[in-house]
Amino acid sequence: MTPLATEVFELGNGLTLLVEPMPHVQSAAFSILTPAGVIYEPAGQNGVAAALCDMMTRGAGGFDSRQLSAALDNLGVQRSENVGWNFITFSGATLADNLLKVFPIYARILREPLLDPEQFPAVMSGVEQGLLAEEDEPQRKALTELRRHCYDAPWNRPVDGTLAELDAITPDSVSQFYRSHLRPNGTLIGVAGNVDPRQVRDVVAEMFGDWEQMTPPTLHRVPGSREYRHIDHASTQTHIGLAYNAVPYGHADYYAAWAAVSVLSGGSSSRLFTEVREKRGLCYSVYATLHSLLTEGRVLAYAGATTDRAQETLNVMVEEMRRLSEGVEPDELRRCQARAKSSLIMQQESTGARASSIARDWFHLKKINTLADVRAAVESLTIEEIAEYARRFPARDLTVLTIGAEPLQVPQD
Repeated sequence: MTPLATEVFELGNGLTLLVEPMPHVQSAAFSILTPAGVIYEPAGQNGVAAALCDMMTRGAGGFDSRQLSAALDNLGVQRSENVGWNFITFSGATLADNLLKVFPIYARILREPLLDPEQFPAVMSGVEQGLLAEEDEPQRKALTELRRHCYDAPWNRPVDGTLAELDAITPDSVSQFYRSHLRPNGTLIGVAGNVDPRQVRDVVAEMFGDWEQMTPPTLHRVPGSREYRHIDHASTQTHIGLAYNAVPYGHADYYAAWAAVSVLSGGSSSRLFTEVREKRGLCYSVYATLHSLLTEGRVLAYAGATTDRAQETLNVMVEEMRRLSEGVEPDELRRCQARAKSSLIMQQESTGARASSIARDWFHLKKINTLADVRAAVESLTIEEIAEYARRFPARDLTVLTIGAEPLQVPQD
């Protein structure tokens, strides 16, 4: 069975609720996106959003940390929190019968967090440990640094924070960030599952309807540097990050862009895997992905190779990316479409995937793409469209970031 049409409810304070009934399932999921991501952090305090996200779940509305966890556990909520560029997101799934009982708890988390200063040292220790772990994972660090250089500030800030700026974060600065940025206007709540949209609307309106809106902060764009950067790291491995311009989600050519990247990096039959790893044995890991902000996108790619084969790895990666403009084989398009159909079927069965997807759609598009819409867009793709897209958005003006013992030469346009 396919989900019913998504219903959209906009509260007077600017909060938007999106509910997609899925009567064939027994569960329900939610995704609450509140506009307090890293792009809103004060200069010099990268990491304050991560600290706030953790502290908000350590007690709220009269519940201490243990009581809050117990209240959600008693409802069987499988939950997670994360920080992104635009939002702090609280997600979870439970039995459909329990969903309406979840919102009063999350209303406390969003509107009445304790932000207990006694919890602050443990929170910051967790943030620091996560960042220190990244220093021991060059692949992860390469992608973080690549994003830092291929986007303008503040969209280039690491979502987990920066070690050099943690000392500037205090309990007061976390509280100030909360007071300045947690607001209903711009907050999105996506819900999917075996639920009655009107009942969900009534509970959400009761819990959040009197939440006072605030004026959104003004963001100041600072152009980033796309010059090649190398980070010295004593190792026999070289980690390569590569980025170039693409279209954002919602652009008319988005699905052609998705297919182009899928041809490059959509499994073990993809071009990067076949040419870079399988045929030439140049590296142990290689892939590319399509990444989208609200108004711009990038192809982000990674490869890890031995130092002596790193330059050839980079050269072949770029060669394969640029070769897309010469055309795509029918079998490659069929494989892309088959992967998309499999993903759509799994999403149709996942309340969590749909709750997140409809919230994302509304943020980027101000409308919801149904699964049928996505399937139709994918099935209508042609090899000519993909090649034409690759010609208009080629792998040029590359941003390249490497971590290893020796720098590389960036292939020229």
